[in-house]
Amino acid sequence: MILVSFWQWIGQKVFSFFYEIGTMSVLFYRILGNTKHIFRDRHLILNQMHKIGVSSLPLVTIVSIFTGAVSSWQAAYQLKGVLGGMVSLNFLGAGVSAAILIELSPVLVGIVLAGRVGASIAAELGTMRVTEQIDALETLAIDPVRYLAVPRFTAGYTMLPILVIYSNFVAHIGAYAVAVFLLDISTAAFFGSIKAHFLLYNVFCGLIKAFVFGGGTALIGCTIGFRTMGGAEGVGKATIKAFVYSSAFILTADYVLAMVLF
Repeated sequence: MILVSFWQWIGQKVFSFFYEIGTMSVLFYRILGNTKHIFRDRHLILNQMHKIGVSSLPLVTIVSIFTGAVSSWQAAYQLKGVLGGMVSLNFLGAGVSAAILIELSPVLVGIVLAGRVGASIAAELGTMRVTEQIDALETLAIDPVRYLAVPRFTAGYTMLPILVIYSNFVAHIGAYAVAVFLLDISTAAFFGSIKAHFLLYNVFCGLIKAFVFGGGTALIGCTIGFRTMGGAEGVGKATIKAFVYSSAFILTADYVLAMVLF
């Protein structure tokens, strides 16, 4: 009996997973079909770009500067402690810079936006669904996908790469401050190692990740928001689900993209 219940639970989870994937795929297809209206609806897109991008700058700044700082400190610990001084601290800048460009900035900024933007989109659209505002749009022959989903999806995949570029700059400042003021590494040594081992490919790979993370987070938030039901309690559950799904998507996509790009 217990074994049967276990397999039923597994079957329900598998069915739910593919149902979620199918729902998101259908919404993505409908968004692509409405991209021809992007220029006409540019005011909606610009508004979402401001909400997703500009409003996230303070949080991204704090996360990025301490990401760079802790990366610099931990890298110095690895070079001095674990490796026993076999690698000079003069290579600290190169190692920290590569980690920031490839992995830390795209993933951490993506996680931050999953909590701030993905959950916000799900809560906003979920509230509109349970209060029948989306039904009212459909009654007025206004496509909710064009009016609500396309601007958020477009702003998501547009603004996250821009935020990652900004995060790269701020994180390098944090790493530089720790290296110079706490680890006694000269400015010439820090930036010299970055210059000597800098690869433009690393920057492009980080931006590709950001593009995928931004679009995926917005798509997940819109999908969950459109399917919200159950009043205020349902909106709360949708908000949590959007953050959990977005975070899982970012980490999974990060692994897949790492395997493909590197």
